Amino acid sequence: MKKIFLLLTASVAIISCSKVKDGEYLITGTATGIENGKTIILQGRDKTTQMPISLDTVKVENGKFEIKGKVTEPAIHALLVQGAQGQIPFILETGEIKVTVDKDSIHKSKISGTYSNDEFVKFNDELMKTQKKLSSFQKNNTAKMQAAQQSQDTAVINGLMKEFMAIQTEVQETSKKQYVAYAETHPKSFITALIIRGMSDDPSVEAKKIESLYNSLDESLKNTSTGKEIKSKIGQAKLPAVGATAPPVGSAQWRADFSAPNPEGKVVSLKESLGKVTIVDFWASWCGPCRKENPNVVALYKELHAKGLNIIGVSLDKEATKWKEAIAKDGLTWTHVSNLKFWDEPIAAQYHVESIPATFILDASGKVVAQDLRGPELRAKVLELLAK
Repeated sequence: MKKIFLLLTASVAIISCSKVKDGEYLITGTATGIENGKTIILQGRDKTTQMPISLDTVKVENGKFEIKGKVTEPAIHALLVQGAQGQIPFILETGEIKVTVDKDSIHKSKISGTYSNDEFVKFNDELMKTQKKLSSFQKNNTAKMQAAQQSQDTAVINGLMKEFMAIQTEVQETSKKQYVAYAETHPKSFITALIIRGMSDDPSVEAKKIESLYNSLDESLKNTSTGKEIKSKIGQAKLPAVGATAPPVGSAQWRADFSAPNPEGKVVSLKESLGKVTIVDFWASWCGPCRKENPNVVALYKELHAKGLNIIGVSLDKEATKWKEAIAKDGLTWTHVSNLKFWDEPIAAQYHVESIPATFILDASGKVVAQDLRGPELRAKVLELLAK
C-alpha cells in the first residue's frame, strides 16, 4: 500500500470542461517570478518501455504558459520547469488543467480545475494528516537519536526505533483503510483506479476485495489502460494452482487439449505436440517483450529439444504475413498455431491470458507444473522435469 501512497502523491486526475473539446486538454499555467523564456516540458512515458519521454515544450511569457493537445485516456504525466529541482506530477486527460507553479518549492505547486483534481487535493490532505504523526515523531526525536548514536546508547536507540516502528505500523494500517474507503465511495474517480492497481500488487489484500472494487468502477475507467491492467491481474489471480490439467476454462475446469491452424493452414493440436516437457508460449509479432525473450527460448529449444522439450507457440497476431515473418526472423523452429484473432484468440481465453508474453510449462501428461518462468529459471525447471 505504500506504493499506492507514493503514486497518489504524484498524481491528480482531470475531467473535461467547457474550454476544450472532448479528447483535448488545455494546461493553463501561472508561473509568477519565473523569467521569460524559461521552458516548461510536458513529460509522459513510453507505452512500451515506460521510460520518460518529452511530449511538448513551451516557454514562459509574462509569468504564464499554455500547453494544448489531444489525449485518449488518463495517464500519469509531469511538468518540468527549467532550472527547478523536481517536477509537478499530475494525470493528463480531457479538460482544462490549471497549474500554479511555486518557483521556490516545486513540490508545493498547485493543480486544480476539475472534479478529480479537487478530490485528489482533499484525499491527499487526509493522507498527510495521517502521515503527520510519523513526521512529527521523526522531527522531535532526530537530535535525541543522533546523540544516542554518538554515545552508542543502545537502550535509547532501540527504544526510539521500537516506538518509531509502532507509529509506522499504525500509520500504514490507517492509510490502508483510507485507500479502501475512498475506492468504495468514488467509483468514477481515476484515483480509485490507481488505488485498486496498487492494491493488486499487495499480497496482503484479498483478491475478492480487489475484484469487488474493480467491478464497481465506472465503465469509462475499466476501459483505460489502468483498468485493463487491473482486470488482467484479477484474471491471473484466478488461474487454478499449478498441478491442474492444462488449460483453465471458466471458473475452475480444465481441458487437456486445444487445436488451431499452423502457418500453413493445417490444424494442429496440443495433444499431438506434447513432449516429455512442453512449453505453451503465448506471444505476438507486435509484442516487444516477447520478441526480446525469443532468443533465450530459441537457445533453450536447440539445447533440449532432442532430450524431450517441445514448444507450441500461440500467437495473438491478426495478420498472417507479420506472424510468419516474425517466426522466420526470430528463428522459431517449433510448432506454431493461431486463429489470428488478436486479443479474441480463443486459446488465450481458455488460459485466461490477458497479457503477453505468457508461458505454461506442462509435463508429458499435460499437467501444468510452472507458469511464466524466464531465462535461467525456465531452463532450470525444464532440466528438472526432463531429468525425471
